Amino acid sequence: MANNGSINEPTGATTGTTGTTGATGTTGTTGTTGTGAATALSQTAHDYGQKISEVASQAKDYVSDKVSVVGDKFKELQNADLGELAENAKQYARQKPGQALLISAAAGLLLGLIIRGRR
Repeated sequence: MANNGSINEPTGATTGTTGTTGATGTTGTTGTTGTGAATALSQTAHDYGQKISEVASQAKDYVSDKVSVVGDKFKELQNADLGELAENAKQYARQKPGQALLISAAAGLLLGLIIRGRR
């Protein structure tokens, strides 16, 4: 049994020949496949970039619409009479007591967090 420096090496195999053949085959295959993979990866990244851009544009439009609605409601509230607002709130609470309770609880929680944060 010939031992040329490697414990795990099979009898009769030489390190130089095996290493060279494996390296050449691997390099040739990886080089060709790597270019195709890079192109595919680049295309996928480009596609995702376009999708993100489209979604961001849609989100911007949605937020713009909602901001305009909130602005309109704010103007209505500024011009409304406080007695009228109180009456509308009472009617809403009578029609939808569950929602009115949840809204008032959420408003109380937000006010509590705001007041607590100032301390």
